[in-house]
Amino acid sequence: MSAPVELIDVTPRDGLQNEATVLSPTARAELVRRIIATGARRIEAVSFVRDDLVPAMAGAEEVLAGIGPHVGVTIAGLVLNARGMQRAADAGVDEVNFVIPATDAFAQANQNSSVAGLMTELGAAARVAADAAIPLTVTIAVAFGCPFAGVVPPDAVARIAKHVTGSFGVAELALADTIGVATPWQVRETFHAVAAETTVPLRAHFHDTRRTALANVFAALGEGVQRFDASLAGLGGCPFAPGAAGNVAMEDLAWMLDRAELKHGISVSAALEAGRAVAAQLGVAPRSAIAGAGPFPR
Repeated sequence: MSAPVELIDVTPRDGLQNEATVLSPTARAELVRRIIATGARRIEAVSFVRDDLVPAMAGAEEVLAGIGPHVGVTIAGLVLNARGMQRAADAGVDEVNFVIPATDAFAQANQNSSVAGLMTELGAAARVAADAAIPLTVTIAVAFGCPFAGVVPPDAVARIAKHVTGSFGVAELALADTIGVATPWQVRETFHAVAAETTVPLRAHFHDTRRTALANVFAALGEGVQRFDASLAGLGGCPFAPGAAGNVAMEDLAWMLDRAELKHGISVSAALEAGRAVAAQLGVAPRSAIAGAGPFPR
């Protein structure tokens, strides 16, 4: 638990996709530049989905064009199918993140498919990624609990992880607590089961719906996970889980890691300021703890 930790900022994608206020592509590109100034070197900036279904993610290509030069920074795009993968490749993203839910029920609701059907889509997406020399990562959504199917057993996640990482040449695998129901004990058990089935680096994506996200990060660190998604001001949510909170707040996570003397590269003060700024643009209050309490020691 003393190794450096990589924090991936997902504010422009997961943080914004479920907010009532829609930011323009120009504003989202500016947000990415502000995130880079916090020290982030890996940012999930866009989602290649239908504009009419997710208006907050409309104009992904415009966002990427507006970011400008970003030497030393990886800009990632999220895709849900092979069609989105082709758009991502054509737009010139640095990395692509493909989503496969752990349950058929969520796959049907989120991507109008089954898990098996999405495996086929992933195969096609992997070929496009390989041809374009774009690193492909996969996120297993609802890896700890599904709003339709309930608790997801660790062995079910491990089976998907084994197939995904063994068949499609993915560079990294993330487990996502999409609706914020995971507990530290479950996190330990699930990551342990998955690590036994794959050698690719693992990443964690925790939502803070029930205020367990930071505890879940600690549990994942104990299982050797060194990569974590986070969102400024704790923004985000899930359209299929009413009341679901956003991602673990970047400023809270960075502060906790600072206190543990773990290197991660994010400026807590810059993340706090950037979180307040984007929350103001959206007309919401920051959801991070230190936005109200402030960091300690001062």
